[in-house]
Amino acid sequence: MVDTTLKGAIAESAIASRAIEMGIFVLRPVIEGRRYDLVFDVDHRFYRVQCKWAPRRGAVIDVHLATCRHTPRGYVYSTYGPHEVDAIAVYCQELKRCYWLPIDMVAGRRAIYLRLEPARNNQEAAINFAADYEFGAIAQLGERSAGSRKVGGSNPPSSISRPLA
Repeated sequence: MVDTTLKGAIAESAIASRAIEMGIFVLRPVIEGRRYDLVFDVDHRFYRVQCKWAPRRGAVIDVHLATCRHTPRGYVYSTYGPHEVDAIAVYCQELKRCYWLPIDMVAGRRAIYLRLEPARNNQEAAINFAADYEFGAIAQLGERSAGSRKVGGSNPPSSISRPLA
């Protein structure tokens, strides 16, 4: 069994590696103390990125977003917000894939599930398909950042090679 610190290091390294392969400049903080693990420099715009390890559980990738720490007054749980990070980058080791979740999608949430295949009851409302958030699937930073900027993508979305640039 791999401990949580090692899982975090593996996820951070895999995410950084994938971003570098895509031509993104990846920056690492010199000191700890912020909620982000990496900074992506894309066309001179910086994105604060929190990295997460997420296991596959059947047909979903289970992404835990809440953090917990012990204080003298008991456990304190917290979630992420737009004042702390711009996105959550997720690594699923079983699939060897990375995913990009913009903060407006996950702010304040304790968990999110990315579906790998359609639901058995064919439900599509309120479903987050993993393929829609995979690094390489869509022009993610331009299309999803801050909600107002829009970048046209190709059709189908998977036909573009550098999604985050």
